[in-house]
Amino acid sequence: MKNLLAFLMMTLMIPGFSKEVTSGKVVTVIDGNTVQLTGDDNESYKIVLQGIDCPELGQEFGDQAKLLLSKLILDKNVSVQLHGKDRWGNNVGIILINGTIDPRYELLEAGLAWTSERNPVQEFEAIKNTAKENGKGLWQEPNPTPPWVYRRQQTLMQVKSS
Repeated sequence: MKNLLAFLMMTLMIPGFSKEVTSGKVVTVIDGNTVQLTGDDNESYKIVLQGIDCPELGQEFGDQAKLLLSKLILDKNVSVQLHGKDRWGNNVGIILINGTIDPRYELLEAGLAWTSERNPVQEFEAIKNTAKENGKGLWQEPNPTPPWVYRRQQTLMQVKSS
């Protein structure tokens, strides 16, 4: 019930929030916050979870985040409220399992996700901070590298072609 109420509140509080809802089955978990969904319309959708960012697969705890999301969501029928697209064209959305279970809460509670770099949801910040205070997941490390910093570092390390 807590997750459903949070979901409803977020849909009312986020400016420009899309009301487009789709449903389907999660067929692949790509990483800790990205899944591939086959919609009821037989279209394929790549969905990035809105409001959180998990360690990349090359980072410590990236595999654990993917494993937890897989346990929660893989091969399950879900509903998705789309929230637009990210800069790479991926759908960004809120995924609910059985209409009420929001996997973002479990990822944050387990210490396997950061809140978004920009405009973090305050409720998510509180959950993240509790996990951090309790030394859960990636918060076992003294200074874990946020995934957005890791991605920037990886981009800088790529060989530039002339």
